[in-house]
Amino acid sequence: MKRREFLYATAAASMLPAIAHATQTLDYTPGLVRERLAAGETVFIDFKADWCTTCRAQERVITDLRAANPAYDQAITFVNVDWDQYGRGELAQELNIPRRSTLAVMLGEEELGRLVARTSRRDIQSLMDTALTASQQS
Repeated sequence: MKRREFLYATAAASMLPAIAHATQTLDYTPGLVRERLAAGETVFIDFKADWCTTCRAQERVITDLRAANPAYDQAITFVNVDWDQYGRGELAQELNIPRRSTLAVMLGEEELGRLVARTSRRDIQSLMDTALTASQQS
């Protein structure tokens, strides 16, 4: 019996890095998005601020959608960009991001979609589905 428990525990522990990576949201640092795009990943970028109520509403929807469909976490790299720190930075300027509460999806050099200050579940799910479809075709 002890051997079986050990084997189950070992198998479960070996899955932890994959599970942690699959559900991880990365905090932006300069160069991170370019690095992930160069690696062929589909990147969902969330320009947000802690004090922004629209951003919090978007975050609740994104969290619910990710919980309901694990395929999002398996196929998409989620990156949070702190607007207060990087809103005037290179990435925001390069992508011509107008304000916080902007969501963008990229693959390679191409922007596949964008939402600005939109909080509806339907709109955000559509953007996430665009990212999911793109990741499965690349």
